[in-house]
Amino acid sequence: MKNAPGPGRALVTGGAGFIGSHLCARLHGDGWTVVCLDDFSTGRHGNIARLAGQPRFSVVDHDVTRPYELGAFDAIWNLACPASPVAYQRDPVKTLKTSVLGAIHAANAALACGARLVQSSTSEVYGDPQVHPQTEDYRGHVNPIGPRACYDEGKRCAETLLMDHARRDDLDLRIARIFNTYGPRMQPDDGRVVSNFIVRALAGEALVLYGDGGQTRSFCFVDDTVDGLVRLAHCARPDGPINLGNPHEMTVCQLAERVLALIGGASRVECGPLPADDPVRRQPDIGRARRWLGWEPQVGIDEGLAATVDWFACARAEAA
Repeated sequence: MKNAPGPGRALVTGGAGFIGSHLCARLHGDGWTVVCLDDFSTGRHGNIARLAGQPRFSVVDHDVTRPYELGAFDAIWNLACPASPVAYQRDPVKTLKTSVLGAIHAANAALACGARLVQSSTSEVYGDPQVHPQTEDYRGHVNPIGPRACYDEGKRCAETLLMDHARRDDLDLRIARIFNTYGPRMQPDDGRVVSNFIVRALAGEALVLYGDGGQTRSFCFVDDTVDGLVRLAHCARPDGPINLGNPHEMTVCQLAERVLALIGGASRVECGPLPADDPVRRQPDIGRARRWLGWEPQVGIDEGLAATVDWFACARAEAA
């Protein structure tokens, strides 16, 4: 499809996941007819409960490692893959298959009907970067045989495959390299630093810094990430991937201090061993996103953390 798709029929693979469920809600609110495809291995029915039964929204329980034929779409967002270390290291072979086979089947579905395909890639393609901040032309510093490689190399392979489809078959492709995203609907046990800190602080437990806490991350609120993914489907066809992330860099120790200031209580900070291949610094250069999409994050870290803490506190109260 050469013209930007308007509200038509959209497929979101991984649509019951953290980012996927927010994307489904955004598209549905924008007037799209949304098909959410998920095998619920890491996605949750609760994430899409508010959309269930609504007109123009349907759910297909399916594993993207197997082919699917669901009719014609105007746009496809391929988000299906475990994205947290705890989830993707649980079955690393399946994780790699999900990235690669999922990309193959998403490309086939898009080519069959001329749909625009938005591929969710990741900042992990840069590995433990030796260039800072990370621009899209940086080729990365990745350990291809380490414990994180199932995710890192799976996403890198998916980019290769889809770019070759774009060159050979004129696949109408957009690739988003998503940096650390946080917000409501994160899983409390996903191993990500924001959810870890909030869950432990709410329980009055110690916040564990891996290493000395000096490693940096750049945290983007989920609404901003989703806005970038939507804009990608409406922009002129870029000549390569586009970073989506917040360029505001902060140390993990600074994040812990902000969480403790929001929640209060008797929580403290402790140090633990640094995981293998954990990036020391992570910050996106979003110059391409500004130029191609007119996009940059709008939600500040304090506002985003407050909303996320409120969501976890409510979930904790309901569970109790």
